[in-house]
Amino acid sequence: MRMPRRTKIVATLGPATDDPKMIDRIIEAGVDLVRINFSHGEPDEHRERVERVRNRARAHGRQVGVLADLQGPKIRIECFADGPIELEEGTRFTLDADLDEHAGTREAVSIGYKALPDDVSRGDTLLLDDGRLVLWVEEVEGRRIHCKVVVGGTLSDRKGINRQGGGLSAPTLTEKDRQDIRLAASFEADYLAVSFPRSAADIQEARDLMEAAGGTQTGIVAKIERAEALDAIDEIIEATDSIMIARGDLGVEIGDAALPPVQKDLIKKARTRNRAVITATQMMETMVTQPMPTRAEVFDVANAVFDGTDAVMLSAETATGAYPDKVIATMGRIAQEAEKQRRMTHSEHRLDTEFTRIDEAIAMSTMYAANHLRVAAIASLTESGSTPLWMSRISSGIPIYALTPHVRTRRKVTLYRGVYPVSFKPTGGDADQVNREAVEELLRRGAVREGDHVILTKGDRMGIHGGTNVMKIIKVGEHEPPAEGSA
Repeated sequence: MRMPRRTKIVATLGPATDDPKMIDRIIEAGVDLVRINFSHGEPDEHRERVERVRNRARAHGRQVGVLADLQGPKIRIECFADGPIELEEGTRFTLDADLDEHAGTREAVSIGYKALPDDVSRGDTLLLDDGRLVLWVEEVEGRRIHCKVVVGGTLSDRKGINRQGGGLSAPTLTEKDRQDIRLAASFEADYLAVSFPRSAADIQEARDLMEAAGGTQTGIVAKIERAEALDAIDEIIEATDSIMIARGDLGVEIGDAALPPVQKDLIKKARTRNRAVITATQMMETMVTQPMPTRAEVFDVANAVFDGTDAVMLSAETATGAYPDKVIATMGRIAQEAEKQRRMTHSEHRLDTEFTRIDEAIAMSTMYAANHLRVAAIASLTESGSTPLWMSRISSGIPIYALTPHVRTRRKVTLYRGVYPVSFKPTGGDADQVNREAVEELLRRGAVREGDHVILTKGDRMGIHGGTNVMKIIKVGEHEPPAEGSA
C-alpha cells in the first residue's frame, strides 16, 4: 500500500483559485487546508471562497480545513503622487506622519502607522518592503523621521516597515481584526491566525473575541513574526493551539541568518508542548511564475519536514500564481520523499515526562506500541481530536485515522501531521461491534489488509470529550463476530 503524505499543505486562496475548476484541481493535488488572507479582499468574497472550497471538498469526499488569517496592524508607508520612486544609496528620505497619504515624492512619503515617530530614534535601522530597502534614522523631528538610504531600490505604494530588532508598539489587534474575527466565526473557520502577537495576552484576547463571536471550536494560531515574540515564546506557545513561523517579517526583524536555527527551535518547542506548527513564507516562491521550483526551495521544504513541521504553507504561489495546482503537487512530492528518511520514524518525545491525563497516556502508549510492533494503522475514535494530536507529536511512519462523527473535528485534524479525518458513527454501542465497524472502515478505504495489525483507541463511554481510556490491538480478519451457534 502507498503511504499517505504525513506533512500537510496549506494553500492561500485568491484570484488564481477563484475558478471552480481550479478548486477541483488543488483538491485533487492534495491541499489539506486553505488560508483566507484578510489583508486582501472583501467579506463576501471570503465567504464565497470558503463555501466554494467546502462544497467541492465534499464532492471529492475530502475534508479541507479553513485557516482565517488576520491582517494585524498596518505598519506601512502610504502612496506616491506619481507612481513608484527610486531611492539611491546615500540620499536622504523622510517618513512623514503629517503628510497627505497620496502626496509621496522622491524626498518624503506619508506613513499609515502614525505612532512610528514615537517608536524610533537616531541610530535605528528601518527596513522597507521585506528588507529590500534599508534606511538609517538620522533624526526624529516632530512627526517626521529623517533617514539616510543605506540600501536603495524601487519603492512603491503601501510597502511594509520593520524596525530591525523589533520594538514597534502597534497593538496586535486592530478594529479591522475585530470585525474579521466575527466574520471568521460566521463561516466557522477551523483556525484563526493572529498576526504580530507579542505576548500570551494577545493570544488570549483573540481567543476571547472569537469565543464571544460563537467560534468556540476554532483553534488559535500564533504567527511568530516579531522579535519580541521570541522573548515570550514559551508563554505564547502555552496560550495557543498552533504556531506559524512567518519567516518574512520575522527574518526582517532578527536577520535572515538567524532564521534557520530559530525555525528549528520553534518547531521543537511547539511539538514538545503538543502544539501544531506551520512553516510559512516563500517556500516555493519561484513557482509564482515558473512551473518548477529552485533546488534551494526543494531543500527548504524538505528541511522543514525534517525539522518536524506539521504543515508547509503557500501564499502568493497559489493566491496569485500561474500554477496553483502544480505547486501543491510538487510540494507534496518533496514532502513525501523527505518523509521516507529513517529519522522521520524515530522519536524520543516525552520519554521522561509524567502524564497527568489518562487520554494523553493512552495516546503515548499507543505510539510506543505502534513503533515497536508491525502496525499498519492507528484508528483513534475521537470527539475533540486531542488524542490524535498527541499521537502525531511522535515521529512515526504509521498513519493515524481520526474517526469521528463531528465535521468540525474532522476539519481541525487536517492540520495535524500524519492524521487523516474519517467520518465515522458506529451503528451500535456494543464495544465489539464498534471495533468491527472501525476496522471495516479502514478496510473499505484500503488503509489495511487482512492479517495487518491495527491499534484502536476509544473511550468506554462514547460521546464524552477527553474520555479516551482504551487501547486495543486488533488483527484484521480476526475481528468478525463468532459464527452463529459457536461456543
